[in-house]
Amino acid sequence: MPNLSRRRVYFTLLVALLLQLLPFSGWLLQIKPDFLLLALLFWLLRAPNICNIGIAWTAGILMDLISGDLFGQNALAYALTAFLAVMYQRRLILFTVLQQSAYVFLLLFVNQVILLMLKSFSGSEYFGWTYFVPSLTGIMLWYAVLHSRLSINIMTRQQ
Repeated sequence: MPNLSRRRVYFTLLVALLLQLLPFSGWLLQIKPDFLLLALLFWLLRAPNICNIGIAWTAGILMDLISGDLFGQNALAYALTAFLAVMYQRRLILFTVLQQSAYVFLLLFVNQVILLMLKSFSGSEYFGWTYFVPSLTGIMLWYAVLHSRLSINIMTRQQ
């Protein structure tokens, strides 16, 4: 991984943060995946020496500040999800793309469950089953990125 620079990782995280802030409304808001979490998971699994749990926590704090959510809830959810991602990172290298995608889906789902619990503790209303739809759209986006030319270029430069 000598060719992989911190600048590229942080730039993609910044782009993901900006995508997260796009003003969606209606049904697009309900299906919008967590772009920042997807980018964090991508780099946590590909370059854990550059993108780590501290970066995930910092990204969560930024999301809390920007979105106006309860301070620390995204940071906690991102840090716990990053910990689960890094814990099995070495084993995931041996998995197929479909198995990796299933694991990432579980990570996205766990992140949403953590956020749902934190929001319910703070007195928010019940969201319904549509609250978990961003996990499905997120895994579709993950699968598309893994099969795109972007992922292939990043993987070949790492070797």
